[in-house]
Amino acid sequence: MKILVTGVAGQLGHDVMNELAGRGYEGIGSDIAPGYSGIQDGTAVTSMPYVQMDITDADAVRTKIEDVKPDVVVHCAAWTAVDLAEDEDKVDKVRAINADGTRYIAESCKKLDCKMVYLSTDYVFDGQGSTPWDPDCKDYKPLNVYGKTKLEGELAVAENLSKYFIVRIAWVFGKNGKNFIKTMLNVGKTHDRLTVVNDQIGTPTYTYDLARLLVDMLETERYGYYHATNEGGYISWYDFTKEIFRQAVELGHPEYAEDRLKVVPVTTAEYGISKAARPFNSRLDRSKLAGSGFTPLPTWQDALGRYLKEIEF
Repeated sequence: MKILVTGVAGQLGHDVMNELAGRGYEGIGSDIAPGYSGIQDGTAVTSMPYVQMDITDADAVRTKIEDVKPDVVVHCAAWTAVDLAEDEDKVDKVRAINADGTRYIAESCKKLDCKMVYLSTDYVFDGQGSTPWDPDCKDYKPLNVYGKTKLEGELAVAENLSKYFIVRIAWVFGKNGKNFIKTMLNVGKTHDRLTVVNDQIGTPTYTYDLARLLVDMLETERYGYYHATNEGGYISWYDFTKEIFRQAVELGHPEYAEDRLKVVPVTTAEYGISKAARPFNSRLDRSKLAGSGFTPLPTWQDALGRYLKEIEF
């Protein structure tokens, strides 16, 4: 199989490419830069075939994908800066990337009759209540520009294709790029007190683990909507922060110990700052994975431990 992966300069695209290489597949990376611009960590992705592609350019998408002739497109590229997406001068660009770009890719996949894997988000829902969101729920009520445009991307995939996997994820972290864990570790070094919200609930997703699942999926024809995060229960950002620091201390970083660094739980309202409305309920029901014969991801606690050993802090 030949697989084209968009967004390889990001956290997930990087790991999907390495997973493909590990299984002996022909993986071709793509992003907007002239060449691979992600972390130079010596892994397979840094030297695998690469195609420059601006997904907001319909003609470029059509030409490049028709040239590659992939069996599968794994579409990881997206605008993910949630707060910046709310700026009036950014909305058109966010829509061009998340909605229009996704539609152009879906249309090319339709023409070539190839599979498509589209990464989406819990932000397509309104984030209310406490019941985990079912992957086949169609009660869409996105709260912000990011959520609206990712939903438009979902609809473009579902309307154009029958051979698709729409996989919603949340609270993503990986080696290649910025994420909550890296932010907390950096801020924790220079502060002795942090406030972290405790009323937004979800589960972290390690891109290394998610990449394995996505490749498992594209090897099958079990198409449809799925939710994929690590196992290990639903937590708040406050809970996550406490565990990040606890494990960091275990790994020999006493600067994150409770007697030096106090973590204080606050509500979203008390925390303030955010331009975009945030979901309180990011719980995703993952049971369809096992029900469809896929192996669920390991626990987020286990994923966090492996991740902390991978990064320098």
